[in-house]
Amino acid sequence: MKKNIVNLFIIATTVTILGSCKTSDFGDLNTSPNSPSQPVTSLLLTSAERYMGRTTAVTSSTTAAGIINQVAPKLYTQQISETLYTSESRYNTKIYNYTGVFNSPLQDLTTIIKLNTDAETKSLPNVIANGSNANQIAVARILRAFYFQNMTDRWGDIPYSEALKGNEILTPKFDRQQAVYADLFKELKEAGAQFDGGAPVQGDFLFDGSVDKWKKFAATIRMNMALRLSKADPATGKAEFNLALADGVINSNADNVVYRHLGEAANENFIYYNYEVSGRYDYAISDVMVNKLNAYKDPRVAVYADPTDKGTYVGMPYGLTQALAGQYVKGNVDKPGQVSLIGKAFRSQNSPVKVFTYAEVMFTKAEAYKLGWITGAPDDAQASAAYRAGIAASMADNGVSVPESYYTQSGVAYSPATAIEQIITQKWIANYMGYGYEAWSDWRRTGFPRLTPSPFPQNIGGQIPVRQAYTNDEPSLNKANYDAVVAAQGPDELNTPIWLFK
Repeated sequence: MKKNIVNLFIIATTVTILGSCKTSDFGDLNTSPNSPSQPVTSLLLTSAERYMGRTTAVTSSTTAAGIINQVAPKLYTQQISETLYTSESRYNTKIYNYTGVFNSPLQDLTTIIKLNTDAETKSLPNVIANGSNANQIAVARILRAFYFQNMTDRWGDIPYSEALKGNEILTPKFDRQQAVYADLFKELKEAGAQFDGGAPVQGDFLFDGSVDKWKKFAATIRMNMALRLSKADPATGKAEFNLALADGVINSNADNVVYRHLGEAANENFIYYNYEVSGRYDYAISDVMVNKLNAYKDPRVAVYADPTDKGTYVGMPYGLTQALAGQYVKGNVDKPGQVSLIGKAFRSQNSPVKVFTYAEVMFTKAEAYKLGWITGAPDDAQASAAYRAGIAASMADNGVSVPESYYTQSGVAYSPATAIEQIITQKWIANYMGYGYEAWSDWRRTGFPRLTPSPFPQNIGGQIPVRQAYTNDEPSLNKANYDAVVAAQGPDELNTPIWLFK
C-alpha cells in the first residue's frame, strides 16, 4: 500500500512542478481542451461507481472484475464452477489485492468529500455545479462505506482510520474489524441524515441522483451489516438492525440496487466478455446449484442456466482438477455441450448485476424474526411470511411464475426446526450471479447452505476459505503494521476466521 501512495505522491509532485511552468511559454502546447484543470466531482463519482462492476483487460487473456462481479465468492459458495483453469475453486489463490480500491474509488470519494468541505473549493464551479455540497458529501460517504465494508468483510482488520491520508501517513495501521464496523454504522447513519434537499448529485448512474434511493441503499447496507453481528455482537446487531429498518430499506423489486452494464465494450458484462469476447468459457453454473434447483423443481433453473445438448440442465462439477474438468464438453453459446452454461439473462453484453434486492431483504427480515430481533422474541409466523415473500420476490424478479406446490414441498415448506438453513439456502439461490460477497458472508456466519469443499484442495487445511490474504505489498512496505495485525488477528491465511465469524 505504501508503494502506491508513494507513486501517487511522485505523480502529484510532477504535476505540481510542470504546473509551475507558464502556459504562455509554450503557446497552446500545454493546454489540453479535453482535460479539466480542476477535478470535476461528477466525473469522480461516475468513476467510483463504475469501479463496482467494471471489466478491465489485464492481459490479452485475462480480465479483472469489479467487486460485485468478482468470481471468488461465487466459487467459494459453489454457485458457479470453473471449467478450464480450476485453481481458484480449489482455493489455490491466497492473496487478493486491495490497492486498486484505495487508489481509485476510495481516493475519488475522499476527494469529493474534501472538495465539498473545504471553504476554498466548495463553491467552485467544478464542485457546486454537480449538486449541493451536503448531497455530494452524503453520497460519497455512503459509497465509501460500501467499499470499506466489502474490504473488512474479506480481510478482517484493515487500514481504515489512517488510510487515505496521502503524504501525511504512508504506512497506515490496521484497525480492528469491530472498530471499523462501529465507524461504518456511524458514517452511514450520518450520511443518510445529511441530504439537504438541495440540487441533486450529478454523475450518478446508480440512482440518477435520487435521494430516496441513496437513503434506502445506506439503510440496507446497515441492515446487512447488523445481521453480520448475529454471532460476534448480537446485542449491537439487534439494535442497529431495527434502526436501519426504521430508516427505510428496499421495499419492493422496484427498489432493487442494480449495476447497469452497457451494450458496448466500454462497460460490458463480465461473463459476456469471458464468453463472447475472449471465447474462454471459464465458468458455468455449478452442479451444486443446479442439483438444488432440480430437486425443488425450481422454475428459475431455466433462467439461471442454458440447456445442455440433451435439453436438460446439468451443472459443472465443482472443484475438479484441470485434467478432470477437461473431460467435460462445455460447448458455447451457439452449440450446447454436456454441462449448462450461465443463462443468457446473466451473460448478455448489457446484463445487469443485482447488488441488493428486495428478495434478499425479505430473507434477512425472515432471519431477524426467527432470531427475535424485530418482535422481541422468535416469531415463526412472521419469519415464515417474510421467507415466502422472499421466494416470491426472487421468482418475480427472474420473470417466472411459481406454483403453490413449490412452497409446500419438502425442503421448502417453512419448518421452525430448520428455518435458518431454509432461509439462507433460498437467499443463496436468489443471490445467483449477484453480489457474491453477501452469500459468502452468510455462509461463513451460518454454515448454510451446506457445502462440501473441493475434493482436490490446494490450500492449508483443505477447507473453503473464510477470509482472503492481504495485498502482497503490505509485508514489505508496511511491515510493522502488518506484523502487528497478524499477531492480533491470526495468520494471514485463508483459514483464519475474522472477528465477525469466529
